[in-house]
Amino acid sequence: MKNEEKDLLPRTKMLARRIIHLYCSLAKTDTVAQVLGKQVLRSGTSVGANYREANRARSKAEFISKMGDCLKEADETLYWLELLLEEKIIPAAKLQSLTAEASEIVAIFVTIIKRARGHE
Repeated sequence: MKNEEKDLLPRTKMLARRIIHLYCSLAKTDTVAQVLGKQVLRSGTSVGANYREANRARSKAEFISKMGDCLKEADETLYWLELLLEEKIIPAAKLQSLTAEASEIVAIFVTIIKRARGHE
């Protein structure tokens, strides 16, 4: 595993922790906020768990498959964050850094998958 990939273990865990804090800050009485919040909570916390699994893959094919799961969950997280923003549940200023981090993680996962497939 390359150093930048090792750095993703704490980075994806920190993303999960930030998502947890975001969810906890949502209004408990706002049904839409709670539904969207639970979706982003689920996808955002699964990114790091899937990445850990990918690093324990028994074959290149399994690694690529697990990384595909990571990419799917990270991209889904971006989707829910976008909805939270567009529905004005969370102000843009509060989501900017988190959205940027999720976008960077998506881009890194795309690169890792391409390299693993030999499509650099």
